[in-house]
Amino acid sequence: MPGLTVVLLTTALVVVVALLVAAAGKLARLDGDGYPASVIRVATSFAAVLTLAATVTAAFAALRR
Repeated sequence: MPGLTVVLLTTALVVVVALLVAAAGKLARLDGDGYPASVIRVATSFAAVLTLAATVTAAFAALRR
């Protein structure tokens, strides 16, 4: 059961950070950035979030062994 808890917490964290990234894109758009620049900013941030989630998941998997 602890493994399921870790998976659920990681999923929740990824969803929350993805929503924050979307908000950052909206703020960039309101700040006057063009559409392509704000999309690039959001895509970069979201890729960083996915990389962080994969790293945390790999670290938890290594601890479990």
